[in-house]
Amino acid sequence: MKVLASDKIDEIGLRMLKEAGIEGEMKTGLSEDELIKIIPQYDALVVRSATKVTPKIIEAGKNLKIIGRAGVGVDNIDLPTATKNGVIVVNSPEGNTVAAAEHTWAMLLTMARQIPQAYAKLKDGNWDRKSFKGVEVLNKTLGVIGLGKIGRRVASYALGMGMKVIGSDPFVTEEYAKSLGIELKKNDDVIKESDFITFHVPKTKETQNMINANSLAKMKKGVRLVNVARGGIINENDLTEALKNGHVAAAALDVFEKEPLPADSPLLQLDNVVVTPHLGASTAEAQVNVAVDVVEQIIEVLKGGAARSAVNIPSMKPELIAPVKAYMGIAEKLGACAAQIVLGAISKVTVEYSGEVAERDVSPLTTTVLKGLLTPIMDVAVNFVNAPLIAKERGIEIVESKIKEAKEFTNLISVKITSAQGDREVGGAVLGGITARLVSIDGFRVDLEPAGYLLILSNIDKPGMIGKVGNLLGQHQINIASMDVGRVKIGEKAVMVLSVDCAVPDKTLKELATLDGIFGATLVKL
Repeated sequence: MKVLASDKIDEIGLRMLKEAGIEGEMKTGLSEDELIKIIPQYDALVVRSATKVTPKIIEAGKNLKIIGRAGVGVDNIDLPTATKNGVIVVNSPEGNTVAAAEHTWAMLLTMARQIPQAYAKLKDGNWDRKSFKGVEVLNKTLGVIGLGKIGRRVASYALGMGMKVIGSDPFVTEEYAKSLGIELKKNDDVIKESDFITFHVPKTKETQNMINANSLAKMKKGVRLVNVARGGIINENDLTEALKNGHVAAAALDVFEKEPLPADSPLLQLDNVVVTPHLGASTAEAQVNVAVDVVEQIIEVLKGGAARSAVNIPSMKPELIAPVKAYMGIAEKLGACAAQIVLGAISKVTVEYSGEVAERDVSPLTTTVLKGLLTPIMDVAVNFVNAPLIAKERGIEIVESKIKEAKEFTNLISVKITSAQGDREVGGAVLGGITARLVSIDGFRVDLEPAGYLLILSNIDKPGMIGKVGNLLGQHQINIASMDVGRVKIGEKAVMVLSVDCAVPDKTLKELATLDGIFGATLVKL
């Protein structure tokens, strides 16, 4: 067996392959055509971010069994083509956790004590001890937005430094946060009460520009911000203004809306900003860790075992997938839908199977539900391998039940989410073993394709409701593709679900919720 590393990885990876009796070669800087020409002779490919693993490369790799990304992101690998060709794709989701957490703290402390500014002045020959009066972190409040692996580690460092730690995360329960020494609060409260704020969330529709002029105005005067997560979480123009007027005392940034950071960026002109060129994972240990992690998985797979950090479907055993393959699509969509309609931290997920599907091993489906549930808001890549572990780490109880007697459908999957702010439930079925449908929301019967944008409204069942909603959406140039209404009794509470052609802005959602007879409006993207 042969393994090709087309990007530079630590030499320890090649030594591990040799010790396992596998031939490893490192050939970097190859063009797509060059890689296509030689890839047929290899059983595995290791890349970092430079190599773009295109469909042509994957299809040419007739002997490829696994592609390893020595790092977290897999944007440079065509996952659909890999999946179609039965090639496992793995990454190293934890290899840079310590590096990112430590860099966060390095940025925080250098910002607090103005170390880069003092260093620059001293290098220019100025011995200036008066201009750089820093602040201590002891007894200050650190706000941690996002309590994933990195956020939790940053919090533990803060506790060791004598700080009070408050945090927010929609998938962490109050009890679990308390066990970590963190006081769980809403995002707005964390923003208002913190002396320092650090961000550890992915860049999503919900988190893009989450820190803007409005949120900055809610913060304490003199707050200090750190971002080693994703560029675009903080609106850089709004931050610049807040830094200029002194409302934000200082900021430490490792990631930016546009990278490389343009030379004319106003952030580079401010004395109260510390910047680094996306160095969160740049440590010698992290580079070794990701190489070791990925190569270990490659060796395991080439010897017939399973990968622990696979990011595509072949990571699950084929013999388990085959009997339930038809239900996997709807299972993931149900999880994703539930994640987007639930409010508050999730404490319990109950997945109920009834009818034909209940007669099979449904463990792959439950994992698929969790993947769909966790993906929208996690700060790490969620896959079929790590979804159950992530749920466990966040204190989420998973309950799986079966009812062999068919209910209204020959097969039905129901996902019930329990949170501090109430339960939500969605149900789906596969009609004729082929067509996936969303068939219930919170006990109301509906019938919709689980795809695209779904606008879900809670309303009173009375004449004129559909017209009101349609008229308002029309005013905002939002086209309705299809709709369905679910109710139990005439004139009582009901649900209205519309499939729309584009995203509905938050402003429009709020406007919908103010209509007479409408209790709430939520947009779900599937």
